[in-house]
This record gives sequence, C-alpha cells and structure tokens, in this order.
Amino acid sequence: MDYDVIISGGGPVGLMLACELGIQGVRVAVLERLTEVDETIKAGAINTPTAEAFYRRGLFGRLSEAQERTMAQFRAFMASKGDSAPPKGKSFAGHFAALWLLGELVDEDDPDFADRGPAARLTGVSQQDIEQVLAARAAELGVDVLRGVELTGFETSADGVTVEAGERVLRAAWLVGCDGGRSTVRRIAGFDFPGTPPEITGHQALVTMEGAEGLGFGWNHTDTGIYVHGPIPGRILTVEFDGPPEYRDAPITAEELQASLRNASGVDVTITGVRSATRFTDNARQATTYRLGRVLLAGDAAHVHSPFGGQGLNLGIGDAVNLGWKLARVVHGHAPESLLDTYTAERHPIGAWVLDWTRAQVLLMRPDPKARALRSIVSDLVGTVTGTTYFVKKLSGVWQRYDLPGDHPLIGRSAPDLELADGTRVGDHLHAGQGLLLDLGLSLAADPRVPLLKAEPAEDPGFLAMLVRPDGVVAWAGSDQDKALDQALATWFQ
Repeated sequence: MDYDVIISGGGPVGLMLACELGIQGVRVAVLERLTEVDETIKAGAINTPTAEAFYRRGLFGRLSEAQERTMAQFRAFMASKGDSAPPKGKSFAGHFAALWLLGELVDEDDPDFADRGPAARLTGVSQQDIEQVLAARAAELGVDVLRGVELTGFETSADGVTVEAGERVLRAAWLVGCDGGRSTVRRIAGFDFPGTPPEITGHQALVTMEGAEGLGFGWNHTDTGIYVHGPIPGRILTVEFDGPPEYRDAPITAEELQASLRNASGVDVTITGVRSATRFTDNARQATTYRLGRVLLAGDAAHVHSPFGGQGLNLGIGDAVNLGWKLARVVHGHAPESLLDTYTAERHPIGAWVLDWTRAQVLLMRPDPKARALRSIVSDLVGTVTGTTYFVKKLSGVWQRYDLPGDHPLIGRSAPDLELADGTRVGDHLHAGQGLLLDLGLSLAADPRVPLLKAEPAEDPGFLAMLVRPDGVVAWAGSDQDKALDQALATWFQ
C-alpha cells in the first residue's frame, strides 16, 4: 500500500480528518484539486463542539489569533454603520430564520453550557483561517497534502482501494470522500443520497458598493426575501424564493448580485466591485449510510443542506473527529472493522437533525401569509428567555449526545473541561488523541489501553472518575468502579 488512508478533498473536513489520523501515526494522503486555499466567502463561525475539537488538539492559540483578526474586521464594520448599528448591550447570539437571538435572553446557568472551558470563547473564525491552520498542522504531522491533484476514479477490492488521480495511481487500505456536495467518491461508490429538491436561490458575496447606508444591519426579513449586511465590511447575503438558479455554475456578476440585493432589500444599492461570490440553494440530501466497504464519506459528501445557521462546517468537523480515531484503530489492527459501524450510527442522526433544522428555517423565511403567521408565533418564542436559550443551545451544538450505554448523565456527551488542582484542564490532556481515564479519587489501577490520569479537581464535579474517548466524548462516568467501566474500555479501547 502507498498509504493507509487516502482522503479525497482538502477542505477543512478533509484536513481535520487527516490530522486526526496523522496524530495516530496513520499514513495519509489528501488529494485536493485546488492549488491554493479557496478564498470564496464561506463559513464565518464555529459552534461549541467544533471549538472543543480544535482546543483538545492544541490548536486554540492559533485559532484565537485568527479570531482576533475577524473581530477587528467586525469592529471596523460596526464603526462604519454609525447610528444604524444595534445599541450597546444588544449582543447577537445567532439567528433562526433571520430572527435575531439576543445574548441578554440566554440563560447562562443552563447546565448544557457548563464546564466548556476556554473553547467557549472560540466562535468567530473564518473557514479560510481554519483551512490554513489545519494545513500547517497536517504538515507537522507528516501528512501528504497533494494540491492540484484530483481523484478521477477508483476501484475497491477486499483489502484496499486503487485510486486514479490524473496520471497517478495510488493504493490504500481505505478511501474517504470529503469532496463536497457533488462528491465524486459518493457517486462512483454508489451511495444512496435521498432528500428534498431546492426551492430557493441564495447569494453570498464580498463586494464594494454605493448606497449601503440604506441597508439594515445583520439579518433582515422583507416582503420580497431575506438579506444580510455584515458582520464584516462588504459582506452581503440574499435569499429569494422564486426557485433554484437556472445555471448554478455560471459566473456570478456584479449585476446579478446587485439585482438580487435590490430585490430582497428594496434599497437602491449599486455594487461597484466583487471580491468573492457564491450561489447556494436549499437542496437537502443525506447518504443513507456513511460507509460502503472500504469507502467512507464525511462532511458535505455525506450530507448537503442550506447554510442557514452555519451548521455545515461544524457538522463536517464533527464527522472527521468521530471517524478519525476509529479508522486509526482499525488501520493499526487495534479494533475490528465493526467499530466503523458506530460512525454512521452516531453521526447520521445529527446530520438528519441539521437537515430538518435548515428546512424549518426556509419555511419560516418564505414571504407568504402562512409562513408569516407561523413566523409571528416563533418570533414571540424568540423574545423569551426560555425560547432564546432553546435556540442558542441548538445552534451552539451543546445539546448533542450519542446514544451510548450507561445511566450517568455525562455518558455520550462532550466531556466537561474540568479545571484540575495543578492548574491544567481536562482538554490539556487530550492533545495526543489517545483518550483519557481520569481518576479524581476512585483509586483506579492503570490500564494499558488508555492513559490514566490521577488528579485532584479544583472543585467537586459530583463524580470520581470519567472515561473519555479520543473524540472527547464521555464513554463512562461514576463514583464506583463497575462492570460498565470494563465494558466501555472493551468497546472503545480494545
């Protein structure tokens, strides 16, 4: 074999998966058709599980620097808006169907927000910054990122995959498609990809324009559509409900963007230049399984949906973190291939939820009487502490839980980032991606399958021990050593 794993697609999902495999000593190649990072405007924020994943791999500092650059752009935009900017104290906590969620209405004492540690401060990072940080980390781990190389075909056998990439022919034990919504890997492998067809045309762009002072800040709902202005200078987004674009791949012109913005906003804006632009729709589809033999899917290759709520990048990073350590254990012979079945079992329900979450937003944003009536009701809910907290919990991902055996409320959830008496936190001990058996006073014996850390907590967490999988998910927790701990060790750390 030339490699243990070949990944088709070098965006943030493919690079994150490559890093997760590389840290485990897996021989990885990433095939990316683009020669440079794609500068087209895309995701601009990350949710809590994504921030925790980066933090647990020691990338918090690098991404914090990128976030500060983004915040500087935001502050410049706010200064340019002057009196039309939201008043001080009106903090933006996200949106649902263009309905603003105010930070003042979030119940910060909700237990789902507890013990998130420094990762909770990492929110505003662009997709381009993430790609650059992950590419640098992949290089440090010895991953071969082959730019300007595109997968054009492959054949599978009982023991591996033969990949064609232009004039190159590469052999690997496993192939993972991280090659986007129009995935070549998904098509050739024959994955079923059911879903609902598109009904809208959306644009997102970075532009220069005249007349922008007439545009409202942030998300705006009008009689003719939706438009967004900000949160960085020149960023616009429009949504029109007259069907999908006739030519999805045609070049996007300033005239097209101008017409769409004028239609959605009712403001006589003139676009004088386009730095970056993309079209999108609400096409929503999901593979019925994320694995067929030696071929797996992650990110948009496994599921596509509208970008509302910023779920796409986060969903893909979650796929990569869940799959990476499992595939590494199978590659090294430390676990049977059946471990990979838990990848679809755990990630498919979350992907299905995201598709429905975005579908619901499209319905609420439609400019028709029935949608407006429903929107008025949801708007009332958003104006309450309970309602805003509900929506923010969903957007931030803190609700996510895998269905794992055990009665303790932490099992299946993201591990709390407890502060320890020595000044470290739980996340500091997960950088190597090996998982952790944390003993806070149970006097556990060392186990050769997973690192054991005996420590004193800075505050009583209410339990004496916790088994954390490499992806940061709690596999067991309690105050008594029982058979459930032995079973969790056998299941995840054979």
